[in-house]
Amino acid sequence: MIFERLQKEFEAARASQSQEINLDGEQWNDGLLATIREQVHMEADRKTTSGDANDMPTSHFQEKVTYRVGNKVICCLEGTRIGILYETSFAGEPCELYHCVLESKSFLEKMTVLEHTIPFFLPIREVENDLLSSNAMRFIDHIGELLQAYVDRREQVRLVKELYGNQIGELYHSLPYHMIEFVLEDSDCKVTVSLRYPDLVSVLPTRVKVLAWPMHQYKKSHTSSAGAMGSQPIPARLSYAEDALRTMSLPEAYAEIVLNLQQALQQMFQGGS
Repeated sequence: MIFERLQKEFEAARASQSQEINLDGEQWNDGLLATIREQVHMEADRKTTSGDANDMPTSHFQEKVTYRVGNKVICCLEGTRIGILYETSFAGEPCELYHCVLESKSFLEKMTVLEHTIPFFLPIREVENDLLSSNAMRFIDHIGELLQAYVDRREQVRLVKELYGNQIGELYHSLPYHMIEFVLEDSDCKVTVSLRYPDLVSVLPTRVKVLAWPMHQYKKSHTSSAGAMGSQPIPARLSYAEDALRTMSLPEAYAEIVLNLQQALQQMFQGGS
């Protein structure tokens, strides 16, 4: 498996390092990335000319240095390859690791994505075409943002299912979790929730629709009086629920919805009860 192979290679590269440098936002820049690329190619050239990497004394530029920038670890791999290890997390707890390996034929040529363990439904090739040749640092950062946002959305759904699974009748989502729909079954109504995220780096939705479909005691008093739809209940939008989903994490918003649901239903349907 590519994950196991790359994970072993990354672990070996980090184990052989002479130091790991933690960088803040300003220290991580195009100049540093150019330095890393130069080191990779100089080391590859040195090994090619020497025949044995252990025969020559280590100079300053030959030191094996790993750089940590936020949730990214950047290291030099064998050959002319640069490895980026992405560490994802949720609620302070570590989640999956993802790898991306970049390579260029020479220091002056553009880098390309050689291999990776990023989920196939995240647009790494599109991001590569848009950013890697023109702004490699932005490419590296953006892939990290895509991965962390995906894990965040996925884990929010997982936590809601874990905490409130007995209340959720149906739940559907896209592979990147940027479209989510579920149904909350209540004794007095059925609540349908539809979430759409503006892009794949967002962790809060912008297009939210929450509808309460009256049942039982509400059904008779809230039906349309026209035509064939006369026997169908009219749904009501739960504005407070939509506001919560736009501003809170999904588990927090769900708790807010359930806490205030009965009061909201009574206020909306009291005129016909």
